[in-house]
Amino acid sequence: MLELGIKAPDFKLPDQNGEVHKLSDYAGKKVILYFYPKDNTPGCTKQACGFSERYPQFTEKGAVILGVSKDSVASHKRFEEKYGLAFTLLADPERKVIEAYDVWKEKKNYGKVSMGVVRTTYLIDEQGIIIKANDKVKAADDPENMLKELD
Repeated sequence: MLELGIKAPDFKLPDQNGEVHKLSDYAGKKVILYFYPKDNTPGCTKQACGFSERYPQFTEKGAVILGVSKDSVASHKRFEEKYGLAFTLLADPERKVIEAYDVWKEKKNYGKVSMGVVRTTYLIDEQGIIIKANDKVKAADDPENMLKELD
């Protein structure tokens, strides 16, 4: 996980519609950048739907939500359409941004060790500085917790 107070690494990634986004495009806005393991899995779906349900409240507070996983653009599009997600999903199949943000880690699941994305949420301020970072994210609680962080 990256440290608080540092400049968030800029990036270029395609969204669910194939449009390229850069973190620097969002200068002047708060950005909730969250990394999740996989589209259409129970925890990731709860987290995404939670952010989508609260999306108007986030925009009211001047925040942008960007979800990142190593799924493809096509997978993100299906995920967005299936659940009517209201925010941007970024595809990072080569893990460049996932690794830049230090969320590709060894994970243990039922005693089996593998590499994967550790569910992590960053809050980046209007100047591109990381002001909050959480790698102990509970998928269902994350959207509400991040909304409170904006107050």
